Amino acid sequence: MERAEMMNLLYSEKEKNEDSRLTRNRHGQLEYLTTMNYIHKFVPSESKILEVGAGTGRYSVALAMEGYDVTAVELVGNNLEILRRNAAGLENITSYQGDAEDLSLFADNSFDAVLVLGPMYHLFEKAEQHRALDEAIRVSKPGGVIMVAFLSVYSIMYNNYLLGNFREGIEENFDADFQVRHFTEQWFTGFDIKEFEELFSEKPVQKIALAGTDSVLELAEKAHVMHLSDEDFQLFSEYHLKTCEKRELLGTQTHLLYICRKIGRL
Repeated sequence: MERAEMMNLLYSEKEKNEDSRLTRNRHGQLEYLTTMNYIHKFVPSESKILEVGAGTGRYSVALAMEGYDVTAVELVGNNLEILRRNAAGLENITSYQGDAEDLSLFADNSFDAVLVLGPMYHLFEKAEQHRALDEAIRVSKPGGVIMVAFLSVYSIMYNNYLLGNFREGIEENFDADFQVRHFTEQWFTGFDIKEFEELFSEKPVQKIALAGTDSVLELAEKAHVMHLSDEDFQLFSEYHLKTCEKRELLGTQTHLLYICRKIGRL
C-alpha cells in the first residue's frame, strides 16, 4: 500500500479523530502546550511560518490567530478539509495539499520557521526521511528555525505493547539484536534518539534543543493510573517544562521535538 493511501485510511477512521488529538486527554494537552512553548520561545511574532503535515490545523490555526503569517501543507484530504473549516475567516493562513518529501510549491529560503510536527511518524525509509528534512531546510531562510517532531521507539513499546502483546512489539520494532528497524507495514515508526540526531549530522543546521513534549502521561493514561486534578496538572506542566530537555528523561516520552537553526545551504 502506498504511503498516501495508508495515511488517508489511517486518518479517515472515526477513532483516529486527529482534530481532537491534542485536546481530548492530558498527554495530548501537554504535547500541545510544550510545542507551543518552544514555538513562542524561538519564533518571533509575525514570522512567516510553514507547517508541513499540518493535520487539521491545530497549530497552524492557533498561530494564525496569534498574528503569524502561516502556510499549511497537509497530505490527507480529509484533514485538509477540516483545517480549512477551522481556518475560515482568517486571512493570514493559506493551505495546500502536499507531501513533506516534495515542497516544490515553495522557493528556497522562503520561511522564518518550518514546523514538521507529524510526517516523521510515517516515513520509514532513510531516503524518505532525508528528503523530508532536506525540503524543510531548503525552504527555511538562513537563520530560520526548524522544528521536527518524532516518536521514541522505546515509548512506543511501553505505550502500545507493555500493556498488550510485548512479543509482537519486539518483532515489529527491532531486529534479532534489538536494533531499531522501520518497515512500511507499520502505521507509525519510532526512533532511537541517537539515530534521529544522526539524520542531521551532515546537514547545514545547528542544533538548538531536543525536548520531550508529553512526558510519561500517555502510558499513565492508558494504564488508567493517572489521576491528576486540574490544579495538579498545571503544576505537572510547570515541572515538565523545566525538565523536558533532560537527556535521562527523553526516551520515556512518546513525542519528542528536535529544534535546529539553518546555518547554510544544502
